[in-house]
Amino acid sequence: MKKSLAALLFSAVLVGTAQADALEDRYNRTCAICHAAGAAGAPRTGDADTWNKRIEEKGMDTLIENAKNGIKAMPPKGMCFDCSDEDFKALIELMAKPKS
Repeated sequence: MKKSLAALLFSAVLVGTAQADALEDRYNRTCAICHAAGAAGAPRTGDADTWNKRIEEKGMDTLIENAKNGIKAMPPKGMCFDCSDEDFKALIELMAKPKS
């Protein structure tokens, strides 16, 4: 029983790590182009104050719609043409995390 539980927990950790790696890869292929440096006024990745202010003022649904439809210099889909709403939410949350 203990071995089964340990294997299950280990599997959950591996799945979570794989999902985090996939999200980081997607960020690097799409969002980082502008958000890493703050190009054209894009909120910078890791600038938690700026991101949290936007999330509070506009709401996550609006930020997702902006990502899908484009806003200012950001093209529609922000270069993530296969992203779902859940993907955009996860990417926004990733960019909103303070840099460690």
